[in-house]
Amino acid sequence: MSTAVPPSSSHSAATAAELPGVVRASRPNAVAALAGTATATTAAVETAPPRRTAFRPDIEGLRGIAVLAVLAFHAAVPGPTGGYVGVDIFFVISGFLITGLLIGRPLGLWDFAARRARRILPAAATVLVATAAAGGALLDPLRGTDLARDLIAAAGQVANWRFAGQQTDYLAAERDPSPLQHFWSLGVENQFYLLWGVLLLGLARYLHGRRRTAAITLATLGVGAASLLLCLRWTATSAPLAYFSTASRLWEFAAGACAALAGRALAARDATPALRPLGWLGLAALTGPVFLYDRTTPFPGAAALLPVLGTAALLLAGATPRPLGAADAGRLLATRPLRAAGRLSYAWYLWHWPVLTIAQARYGALPWPVLLALTALSALPAWLTLRLVEQPLRYGSSPAPRRGLAVGASALVIPLIAALTLGGGTVRALGTATADAAAPAGAVDGPALLAPGARLAALTPSLARAREDFPPGQGCEIALNADRSPRCLFGDDRSPDRLVLLGDSHAGQWISAAKKMAEQRHWALEVLVKPGCPLATLTVRNNVLGRTFEECDRWRENTLARLADEPRPRLVLMAGLNRYGSQEERTRGWTRTLDRLTALGAPLAYLGDTPMPGKDIPTCLAASDGRDDACFFARDTAFEPDPMLDGGLAARYGVRTLDLGPLLCPGTGPTCPAVLEGVVLYRDTGHITDTLAKVLAPRLDKALLGAA
Repeated sequence: MSTAVPPSSSHSAATAAELPGVVRASRPNAVAALAGTATATTAAVETAPPRRTAFRPDIEGLRGIAVLAVLAFHAAVPGPTGGYVGVDIFFVISGFLITGLLIGRPLGLWDFAARRARRILPAAATVLVATAAAGGALLDPLRGTDLARDLIAAAGQVANWRFAGQQTDYLAAERDPSPLQHFWSLGVENQFYLLWGVLLLGLARYLHGRRRTAAITLATLGVGAASLLLCLRWTATSAPLAYFSTASRLWEFAAGACAALAGRALAARDATPALRPLGWLGLAALTGPVFLYDRTTPFPGAAALLPVLGTAALLLAGATPRPLGAADAGRLLATRPLRAAGRLSYAWYLWHWPVLTIAQARYGALPWPVLLALTALSALPAWLTLRLVEQPLRYGSSPAPRRGLAVGASALVIPLIAALTLGGGTVRALGTATADAAAPAGAVDGPALLAPGARLAALTPSLARAREDFPPGQGCEIALNADRSPRCLFGDDRSPDRLVLLGDSHAGQWISAAKKMAEQRHWALEVLVKPGCPLATLTVRNNVLGRTFEECDRWRENTLARLADEPRPRLVLMAGLNRYGSQEERTRGWTRTLDRLTALGAPLAYLGDTPMPGKDIPTCLAASDGRDDACFFARDTAFEPDPMLDGGLAARYGVRTLDLGPLLCPGTGPTCPAVLEGVVLYRDTGHITDTLAKVLAPRLDKALLGAA
């Protein structure tokens, strides 16, 4: 079980298998606007006119539709492939309710903060502590270490920024989804509350009457417009940032705020006949995407406009003096089943995701009926949380602000203690991540990995370090949105002779081996590497960015032109992931690139791609107590036909080649090992450890430069 980045599982970079029913980078966990307000306080919001009770049963039912859509999507139920739009529905509801509360009551900032803390944080803290306990008992130590860090971010209300950073990191994005990934939206909600509370209460303090209303309206429109423009831009350039960022989500809250402001203006007049069609149009607009969108839909961006405006229209349609009638869309929303789901929505959302992710981390990918059953079972702890935590602390405690703030502080500190406890346990289980001993000597040829007489007493690198066993010069692997490589030299950088390492991150994994080859000859090593970008000339879609990888095409062109302008290298060493496009597309792409490279007049060499485990090997080994005979993976999925090795291109262009596949996956059996002779081969789902690259350096040197 693993997670990738936006938006699909098609290969444009090292691809990770999708967790069934899980939003991947394109939908990183669609969700939780449930974060509190969404389930909230409709009874306390004074957006309704005097002739009608402030309680809005249609909003409660609307929350029910949103949470059911999200839960069905995460359970991979066939049909609601766009159920992730539930998050947008909840964000709009939150903006509507909070704006109504802030402009309808004379609240102080501390009073407002205390209400929010008492409403949101206790239930969240309960789930965080329970998840820490379950993770410590059921997850392997490496996942437990990740979970401890996620707990700290979730408790600190900044989970959205942690997951944004992970999903925009090409390598970290391959890891399995966190049991707490859904807390990203709780961070967005609380950051919105802070901004909106300060803004609206500040305006209320210094302005009055029509001036205050005008200022609030202008501020709402201004913030909403700026956020929408930012959302559209980031969705086109970096989908994870657009999805997780508070700045690119504020416009959804602002849409709800506009509905609240417009609803107050309509409260004094009977606009029911005119608003009834608006309600039905809004209901169609928010439910349609649930079944029409899927993981490939660029989101949020322009696609979010439909559910956001539909939700705002429904909220506005219900803001009339008359009770809901049979012809109102709100009457449908106010049915008992939807209202029941709406009352439970916050706690149910908080509980269901840890249940699904921990179960699949423990038992592997599960079919959708099992996921649906687990989602239904998570309603039980959700109901207990509602009855024993949410309602008593919300209604039974003192309304004094200091009491609410004390409850909120406790709900922040207790999960932090749980995180530190869990992290300490995983450190003891894994050992400290100190630097391992020097890599053992590798054989220069033959079927053995290590040189005669070389032995390892324990796994190398250790499991505590395996994930971080990166090659040197990480700055050489340029950012995804960059299209030019910096000057990145190793060895004797003043030497007129240089070895050029060229390709994507599967070329970058060989830096240590190439560095040793260059140093032995007093050459310079020039590294020209861009992650996720094939050296073969073909255009790909990048899962991290969630769009066509235009920067890759520009980088390839700039790099080939740069090599043509520089002094001729002694050797150009090419490597890369052999999974971009189809075999025919790879063949055509390599032909175009080799035509350019052979014109340099320099010798060319090619390293065949290493096997692809398709699962996080260090995590798997940690769950297997470090047994070196564990974590085998299927041979038939570990390799793809290589046009350079199998298609005759290398022979046609005179390229020296080295295929390490038979060494790393020896024999002819159905599986490949994750550990050979004590060496951990992979640091993630598809990249080799730097230790292995050092072990293989003598073999590369003899095969590619031995005759030079």
